[in-house]
Amino acid sequence: MNIDLLIEIMNLIGDVAFAVSGAMTAIEKRMDIFGVCVLSIVTTVGGGMTRDVLLGILPPIALQDPLDIGVATVVACIVFIWAARKKHLDQSQSPITANMLNISDAIGLGIFTVIGINVAQSHLEDAHAFILIVVGVITGVGGGALRDVLSGSIPYIFKKHVYAMASAVGAIAYVVMDDLVGVAWATILCAILVIAIRLLAAYYRWNLPRIHEIEEEIGSNTEP
Repeated sequence: MNIDLLIEIMNLIGDVAFAVSGAMTAIEKRMDIFGVCVLSIVTTVGGGMTRDVLLGILPPIALQDPLDIGVATVVACIVFIWAARKKHLDQSQSPITANMLNISDAIGLGIFTVIGINVAQSHLEDAHAFILIVVGVITGVGGGALRDVLSGSIPYIFKKHVYAMASAVGAIAYVVMDDLVGVAWATILCAILVIAIRLLAAYYRWNLPRIHEIEEEIGSNTEP
């Protein structure tokens, strides 16, 4: 399996997925078409640019090759037109937009987590597992975190249905599986793993413990 071709295909799929995620978030926040495009671009390239700066890849890959930004812009415009035709601009958190956001976000998270590790491996000699895992997670969640900050929301990574943890599990699995099944299969299987965890967490509403939930549970256990 040609790993370079695989990465290019997965990167394109990830671009589209995160672009949809950013565009749908902007539409829910009632932004104009410029805001939709900007949020789509930030979601698509934000994690990768953060990764590149940390790895010393300057200028970042997204600025060396306009493909990622171009794809994000085109997808943002398509989503904006679709939403306008379907009159979703006047509906907040409709089932369609919520499902699109969850699915596209999960796909982007899984793909960019493993792509981040691949980039780190190609630019760092003998990078140890910790660096690869951290870089993978940053690449996966970075764009979504910037999207949420710019749209005025608490980032998913701090509150929403096992988000960053899904990326971390996939990154760890990649590091473990790389030597066992090879880079190509590790890339595919671990991306699927992240996507599956993220979607299952959203469907079943899995969350990490939060203080108010712990306080409510303690209170209910102490009531007579």
